[in-house]
Amino acid sequence: MRPRIGILAVAAASMVAVLAPPAQALGHDDPLAGKARFYVEPDTNAGRQAEIWAAEGRDADAAHMRALSKVSQAVWFTGGTPAEVRAGVRRTMVKAARQRAVPVLVAYYVPGRDCSQYSAGGAPSEAAYRAWIDAFAKGIGGGRAVVIVEPDGLALLSSEPWCNEGGGGSTGTPEDMALVDQRFREIDYAIRTLQRLPRTGVYVDSGHSDWQPLNDYDAGYGVPSDQLGMASRLLKGGIAKADGFALNVSNYRSTDELVAYGTRLSKCLRFRQKTGAASCSDEDLATVRDHERKLPHFVLDTSRNGQGPWTPPADKYSDPQVWCNPPGRGLGERPSTRTGEPLVDAFLWIKRPGESDGQCTRGTAGPEDPEYGVVDPAAGAWWPEYALGLSQRAVPPLR
Repeated sequence: MRPRIGILAVAAASMVAVLAPPAQALGHDDPLAGKARFYVEPDTNAGRQAEIWAAEGRDADAAHMRALSKVSQAVWFTGGTPAEVRAGVRRTMVKAARQRAVPVLVAYYVPGRDCSQYSAGGAPSEAAYRAWIDAFAKGIGGGRAVVIVEPDGLALLSSEPWCNEGGGGSTGTPEDMALVDQRFREIDYAIRTLQRLPRTGVYVDSGHSDWQPLNDYDAGYGVPSDQLGMASRLLKGGIAKADGFALNVSNYRSTDELVAYGTRLSKCLRFRQKTGAASCSDEDLATVRDHERKLPHFVLDTSRNGQGPWTPPADKYSDPQVWCNPPGRGLGERPSTRTGEPLVDAFLWIKRPGESDGQCTRGTAGPEDPEYGVVDPAAGAWWPEYALGLSQRAVPPLR
């Protein structure tokens, strides 16, 4: 979710607006085929907030929350025993079936999750993670579902300099690289296990358009470069077995920018799969046709990108944390399979609007967030005033 390494801006691709075709034919039914209806949870923070504000006479604000509560949002699974996650996923599947709708589920339990930062956690071992994923899959069973596999799991690896216990940076030791190899095995296992389900679409998280570059690069920390570019990470993580990849989970990049980046990433993956090349230049991408049958598809998290990313005041903060509860943002396109982009299978609300990104201090001594003058709620906690601002600034308007 965090933009750690910028990339060169990419030009938006000009495409004819068409209904996104089905995801790659990988041996199961496509839950996003046609005009899929997405599951809406009956009891949400936004719905409860609407009742509170209505009782206080904040009728306009309550109306915003009421409208927000009626939009489909992903259901995240972040821990628990195998038995608990199986039961939790099964409950969601049963509720979705009653609505004749497709739930969007997020598997977020990979060991070393979020590099000990705001959303730290995850399974205690690779074996524990595999058991958890097995249970997750059993909870889905034969029902229709879309699964987003491990936000940040590939975009944020333990080999990167900001991702270690002490915060001082990795040195590319054998121990560091063993953790990277383990991460690739874990993501691959999750994709393979979920892909066997008869009606489940599997999309592996791939960061966003202002984070990892397409090609490998030399980070200068003794880490083999072939493990760093986003295309290489996806190939090593098993993208060939998935329905596609996901972009912008919990971030704010604009839809046009994401489509351009996702299209380049898709073409790069296809070029490397066809040729065995270790990288892809602009000239290489031009050889890949826009409508090739095996081009990887992708989904976009549009839950908070209606106003695009935040541009912080110049020279105000040593670390503006543009990904963390940025001010002035708005809800984006509603969840839909009618994206108008041939490679984009769906717009989804993966991040749940109104849940905090973490306790941001933007490089100051804190503990307050200087943009709001308060201590932000912990990562994942409900923040009603932030939710209200997102709703008020939604593009297109929510109400």
